[in-house]
Amino acid sequence: MLTGQAMAFLSLTWIIYRGLAIPRIAECGLSCSQGFTCRSHMNWNIFSNFCRQPPASMSRSVLETLTLSTAMKCAPHDGCSLLLRVHASLTLHESLRGLEACSMTLDTQEIQCQIVRVSRASRQLQVGQQLQVHFDCFEVSVAQSLYVTLRTVPHFCGVQLDQQYHVEDCRDEDMRRNVPDCFARKLSYRVDRSRKVVLVQVPEAPGGPDYYVRLCFKWFICEDSGALVQVTANSVSQTISLPYSQELPCLCLEGWSATPDAVRTQTCPFEDDTEALWDAIHYDPGSQALSWEPACPVSGHVSLCWRPGPGVHCHELEHSGRPAHGRVQYPLVDTQPQLCLKFSTSLGSWVKCPFEQQRFPAWKMAVQPASSPSHLRITFFSPSPARFQVHLCHGRKMWPPACRPALPAIPLPPASGNLTADPAVAFVDIPGDEACAPDTCIQLPAGEQQTEAGCCVKNKQATELDCWGAAGGQLASGHHKL
Repeated sequence: MLTGQAMAFLSLTWIIYRGLAIPRIAECGLSCSQGFTCRSHMNWNIFSNFCRQPPASMSRSVLETLTLSTAMKCAPHDGCSLLLRVHASLTLHESLRGLEACSMTLDTQEIQCQIVRVSRASRQLQVGQQLQVHFDCFEVSVAQSLYVTLRTVPHFCGVQLDQQYHVEDCRDEDMRRNVPDCFARKLSYRVDRSRKVVLVQVPEAPGGPDYYVRLCFKWFICEDSGALVQVTANSVSQTISLPYSQELPCLCLEGWSATPDAVRTQTCPFEDDTEALWDAIHYDPGSQALSWEPACPVSGHVSLCWRPGPGVHCHELEHSGRPAHGRVQYPLVDTQPQLCLKFSTSLGSWVKCPFEQQRFPAWKMAVQPASSPSHLRITFFSPSPARFQVHLCHGRKMWPPACRPALPAIPLPPASGNLTADPAVAFVDIPGDEACAPDTCIQLPAGEQQTEAGCCVKNKQATELDCWGAAGGQLASGHHKL
């Protein structure tokens, strides 16, 4: 009993599947209701919108129905083309000679019109009877959006039916199997990451058109990333190797048949591999500019942050947030290991610290007694012009440290003579009893860092604390304690 039910279910499923297939026709043509004699022709006078008032004896609902569907016309070696089928019905009035159907493609505004005329003898005999007309000679393409209008002949004002129609796209299995524009959907692939190639499996297609495959970067359009490969259709399955240099989410595989206006289909093998986007960080030691430019379209947020140590939270710096839609640049950035870039998108967040492994000293400092015995003089050295100011900060367990108002550093005139050493560009004198009290640091204001006991200096154009003990001493830029 169960077997019989299963067989009945399978039979029903097959009937439904066959019912969902797009109908085939051998030739496009015209048919009218029994008893009517009709003929059709293309109407090229598509700009004539003149209409006349209908006679009082004719109802404005004389046009009854307009039904649209897709049909396929298939050739043995060329695949199938698509046609729009129009089914219309009207009540024949003595003033009517036929009807006109026009199809307009919404993207190109291309218009096709057909007129169906009823013979005079049929009109005289069948007045008041329902006329049904079927014609299917409108050529259409995959996934087209159409606007179809049905009018009377002659055209009576206000007597018209309109309907929008969407032709099936390549997601329809019948289209994928038989329409050349959808053959690219049959491409399957695998990625060989060790060799950095995408291997495309091209199915057999005896008698079908050739088609193209390529890798491209998908921005507003898909831009070439490598050579375009033309695949000759034959009865043998083929494998095409497409090399790539970097795994990016916008690197896509595109394929289309070698026919005019073919629909292009795309699939992106690395769409979830966003990690490579955050590595495109560049630092210019001369201008001290830190920049990042995405290799793919990104929607998100970029900011500077300060990470005191590996694996700990990176504190975002105020007013450093930028939209991640294109190139992001931060001028006058110092090369501190704790200074990082934080990238945030709807998929998560990533932190990249470009100076963590390699130092690019953009400034140095020295600490020595000032001319006043009660003060310390901090001198800043930099290969390029820079401004400095410091804060006296008191370290505490909670973040951030408590800091006093800024002390501006006094700029020095350009030095001459020794061109191999970085010139001194500014200095500041700080009271020694305040600077070297326990748990007190001197902080430069452009960032955040946990403080340490001793004395610290921080550059305004960077994010760093430099610390020394009460005895003083000379330091290179960085986070140090003597």
